[in-house]
Amino acid sequence: MNYENIILSRKDHIAVITLNRPDRMNAISQTTLEELVSVFEEVDRDDEVRVVIITGAGKGFCSGADVTEMPGGGAARQDVMGSTIIRRLHMIRKPIIAMVNGAAVGGGCALALACDMRVGSPNSRFMNAFIKRGLSSGWAGPWLYPRIMGLGKALEILLTGDILEAKEAERIGVLNKLVPADELEKETMALATKIAQGPPVAIRETKRRVYEGLESDFQTGLQSADEGEIVTAITEDFREGVKAFMEKRPPVFKGR
Repeated sequence: MNYENIILSRKDHIAVITLNRPDRMNAISQTTLEELVSVFEEVDRDDEVRVVIITGAGKGFCSGADVTEMPGGGAARQDVMGSTIIRRLHMIRKPIIAMVNGAAVGGGCALALACDMRVGSPNSRFMNAFIKRGLSSGWAGPWLYPRIMGLGKALEILLTGDILEAKEAERIGVLNKLVPADELEKETMALATKIAQGPPVAIRETKRRVYEGLESDFQTGLQSADEGEIVTAITEDFREGVKAFMEKRPPVFKGR
């Protein structure tokens, strides 16, 4: 499918979704919203895709909702937009990496935090802009921030609207990796490739059980982990993994 505000590329089991409105710092318009929902569904259905990368064109990652499209009642529309995007992103079964090439502001910050991992450079910066506009944070911010950066730091960022710079973001775990700007794409692709070479079924099951575990008690988490192991123990990839170990060679996983 062709998109107006998004570039989708696929290679070696990795899908790269690029927000492509660099003149607007990749702000999400109504058209972009519809295209994001569509592209999330597309990559989730594609069995050839094992890892998804989200990034922005130009110097910014994403500045959130395009407020120029929201005269009067804009906050309500932005809230609906954010809920729609974050909900659909959260449903993707495959690992998602945010390649944070620049500023991630407001809804753009939530978009980055909603990904499973984040790789950034010194150009990366995060900001919750909602409080600066007299708004409580939308885009699932109050749910996402504490889970990614801890309660105290989350409240600090949510309540002050202060900028979280790249070095601090790495220190508190918002960024999995902080690399030089000219190595950002290479390092992000290296991480994506490493995951994409793993067993797809086991990776999807592991991701599912991790997120379920965040919302469950210990006993439920134990049961979920056991169920995941049982599901993957009957796959061809499990047999290949054991065989490769015995033969002292790298496994070749096929997602079956």
